[in-house]
Amino acid sequence: MIPFPFSISPLSFDYLFPKTLLAMDVRRLTAVTKPIYIYTPITRPLTCVTSSSTNLSPAVPQLNPPPSPPPPPPVTLNHSSSHRNNRSLLDSLSSVLSKPSLDSSRSKQLIPLLSPSDFDRFFFSVSSHVNPKTTLNFFSLAARSFNFRFTLRSYCVLILLLLSNHSSAARLLLIRLIDGKLLLFSLDNHAISHIQIASALADLDTSFKGVAGVDLLLHLYCTQFKNVGFTCAIDVFFTLADKGIFPSSKTCNFFLNSLVKANELQKAYQVFETLSRSVFLDVYLCTTMINGFCKGGRIQDALTLFSTMESLGISPNVVTYNNIVHGLCKSGKLDEAFQIKQNMRKQGVDPSLITYSVLINGLIKLDKFAEANSILKEMSDKGFIPNEFVYNTLIAGYCKMGNMDEALRIKDHMLFNGVEPNSVTFNSLMQGFCRIDQMEHAENLLREMLSRVLSINIGSFSSVIQWLCLKSRFDSALHFTKEMLLRDLRPNDGLMTMLVGGLCKDKKHFEAIELWFNLSEKGFPSNIVTSNALIHGLCEAGQMQEVIRLLKEMSQRGLTLDRVSYNTLILRCCKEGRVEEAFRLKEEMFKRGIQPDIYTYNLLIHGISNMGKMEDAVKVWDESKRHGIVSNVFTYAILIDGYGTVDQIEECQNLFDDLVANKLEPNIVIYNTMIKAYCKNGNMTSACQLRDDMKSKGILPNIATYSSLIHGMCKLGLPDDARQLIVEMRGLDLLPNVICYTALVRGYCRIGQMDKAGSLIQEMSSYNIQPNKITYTVMIDGYCKLGNMKEATKLLTQMIKNGIAPDVVTYNAFMNGLCKEGRVDDSFRVCDGMNSEGLALDDITYTTLVNGCYQPSAFSNQE
Repeated sequence: MIPFPFSISPLSFDYLFPKTLLAMDVRRLTAVTKPIYIYTPITRPLTCVTSSSTNLSPAVPQLNPPPSPPPPPPVTLNHSSSHRNNRSLLDSLSSVLSKPSLDSSRSKQLIPLLSPSDFDRFFFSVSSHVNPKTTLNFFSLAARSFNFRFTLRSYCVLILLLLSNHSSAARLLLIRLIDGKLLLFSLDNHAISHIQIASALADLDTSFKGVAGVDLLLHLYCTQFKNVGFTCAIDVFFTLADKGIFPSSKTCNFFLNSLVKANELQKAYQVFETLSRSVFLDVYLCTTMINGFCKGGRIQDALTLFSTMESLGISPNVVTYNNIVHGLCKSGKLDEAFQIKQNMRKQGVDPSLITYSVLINGLIKLDKFAEANSILKEMSDKGFIPNEFVYNTLIAGYCKMGNMDEALRIKDHMLFNGVEPNSVTFNSLMQGFCRIDQMEHAENLLREMLSRVLSINIGSFSSVIQWLCLKSRFDSALHFTKEMLLRDLRPNDGLMTMLVGGLCKDKKHFEAIELWFNLSEKGFPSNIVTSNALIHGLCEAGQMQEVIRLLKEMSQRGLTLDRVSYNTLILRCCKEGRVEEAFRLKEEMFKRGIQPDIYTYNLLIHGISNMGKMEDAVKVWDESKRHGIVSNVFTYAILIDGYGTVDQIEECQNLFDDLVANKLEPNIVIYNTMIKAYCKNGNMTSACQLRDDMKSKGILPNIATYSSLIHGMCKLGLPDDARQLIVEMRGLDLLPNVICYTALVRGYCRIGQMDKAGSLIQEMSSYNIQPNKITYTVMIDGYCKLGNMKEATKLLTQMIKNGIAPDVVTYNAFMNGLCKEGRVDDSFRVCDGMNSEGLALDDITYTTLVNGCYQPSAFSNQE
């Protein structure tokens, strides 16, 4: 019997196996891409290691010897001389192989006289008294110098001879035999199969009175060649079982345990069933199989086998009990698990740390924390110090329940007992804090884990990053994302879309671009949704050069633009007045097989409407209908607004009637657009009727509604009626904003009622509504038109003092007032101030100055 793992032979290892061969024993085998079915011979080498023919020791059979002429045929003799010659060859071979060291000169004379079959027959007959080390050297010399092909049986005999004192050499030789690296004599020139090797070793094991060769072969298929999925090992086992040959009990247990560990449970069940019919079971085999049954969810079979052990007189050990307890806990049968624990003690088997750990884990999974703490106390009373698994189980359980105080108490207890929290501990705590929305604690834990260089799972990172994005803390979110990438963890696409979009909104476009490229460089390329978020952010910021660079990079990486991408680009073109380019993008969509949607057409219609080209806008609308695209309320709102801008109120009404006819419910956007159009046209009766119609349909007017109505009333010179609208707004719990007040102030200024305009400014202040640039400009213009430059100057000074910078409109109004008073020089000084502030003079500025110079009052002032 060969002990596992094999021990190193006392022979000089360097002499027998040079470094290139030694590497083979510890090499990893490459994955076999094509499955090897049961009883299918291995037709190609299983490893990726190739041998070298230039640096092998003479003691090792050459793996790939250089081509050489075939050995000469054996000498033809008559019958009597043949018998004498065979006897002579046998004696010579026996003499050479039994020496303490190899006689190379004599061996070279002998090898050409032997055929593979002759050698096989002679070698087997003298194998009982040969020197294994000398024989190994002989094989190496014959293979290297004479391209000699030994038979499979000859190699197997050598392997069995080496097993007695040179197990490492035997192991390496068998690896090379399995791997197809040895030249073999074969009548059909076909590669040998694992079944042939197993059969040869099994037949020889009988002669050598043992199963050492079978043990070694099975062990190799479970370790060195396990990448074939244990198929060969299974084939070998059942091939031998059919012959009534079984490995040693230790190897049987090793084989069965290997199958269970690799989750090859169905094969493990078949192997155990065969063993149970043919060999004497022991506690190790039964324990391993109980573990396999529990792992496969066959708890009843595990209990049956456990009972069978008692009938067979096999006493379970603590591992057996632990496997049963674990299986019962895993199945939720806690009462039976505790009964097994009681039976352990009755049988004189003390529970171990693992026993308690498994029970605590089972209780925590069922949220039985009181019972778990009771077992923890019992465990401590027995002198067992909880390990990381126990502590982490308790902490994870409390975190799952949201009881973070208790989880932290367990963590403190863990530290007190000298057990250092690990990444599992911290990840559980982080998920617990995330579950109860205490994200500040989760963030702090994440930073601590980074400082401790602990392993952090994706979930912990993602939860904190998402929370930071929701809190608009994009710098911190970006920092943790970069830490994820450093650990080769892939952030999910939704999270990256949120972060990229947030960075763009936070004006951190460079960081967003850098993140997009970093993701690609790490092999985690952004999807089209994340890319669209970046395109949108860059377009909103007007960074079109970066958009072009990004689009080029996306094209090179094979990322195809979708409808959202095109709509984003079209939106930007329309905003910048590049409507023709927007239409080119629409045509490109068609060419790429991307159907524009209603959003695409709404953007194009809006772009043309803003240019006042309503006939063209209607043509685009008709095109959308031809493509079967159904218009929505926004389509109508855009067209109504466009016609309202060019004072075609009849078309606005026709579109509104068409919308109702198409059973589209007018929303507040439609109503406000119509009201705005009527107000601009001066038809306040129709505008107010629409407001009342809104209310009757349960659509409450908003500030935009009243802003239009106030503006319309004031435009007709009815600021007092407009002021009543302010009162009406407050009755609807609508707080008038600075736009509403400014429109009303403008109305009073137009009719020269500056006292009422001034009272509105005070009213605004009482409601904590601050005048804006337009409010001040309207008031200054009103005073200037009345020739009250003193109040106008006071307002201009107040405006600047309050941090509101006058613009060219403000200064034009002020200079107009100065010029009317003949203060042209003062106007030019104001003009110089505009230049110093970087404000460009417009046509109105020049016209005001020119007109001021030719007023009679100007000449009198100059005189």
